[in-house]
Amino acid sequence: MIENVHTRLFADSPDLVDRIVELWPSDRWPPLVLDRPLGVGADGGHAFVRYRCTAHVPGRRVEFAFDPRIGLIGSHVLEAIPGGLRHTLTGRPRGLMRLWWPLAVRWLHDALLEDLLDNAARAAGHPPVRPARWSTWVRLLRVAAEKGARRPA
Repeated sequence: MIENVHTRLFADSPDLVDRIVELWPSDRWPPLVLDRPLGVGADGGHAFVRYRCTAHVPGRRVEFAFDPRIGLIGSHVLEAIPGGLRHTLTGRPRGLMRLWWPLAVRWLHDALLEDLLDNAARAAGHPPVRPARWSTWVRLLRVAAEKGARRPA
């Protein structure tokens, strides 16, 4: 079972949850695309990660359930908490995801989430004192992914 939590504390700004698509670090990561405005039933994702919005409390909380075809049975939640935001991913990996999560996906997920929370802090008027930095492993994974994407079919 995976439980992965990221929390960022800064002055409350409850509208940040509803701005997840706008705050998404698309300049550094595959964009988050939904088939309709954020709300229950919205389908989408980023790169190979697909999910559907299963709960939404405007300004406070949004929950997405993973499409089981990606190999992760579970959900992720972004919620406003007193003094900041918290993102919680819970799930049970299946098939190849049992290997990919600990080797690559977890590290990429962590880096993406920290970039997203940096953007949220900036939007709340509290730029991070130490912006997130990618680890050497994340940089290597991204180089490998880019080379794989450029390889002719």
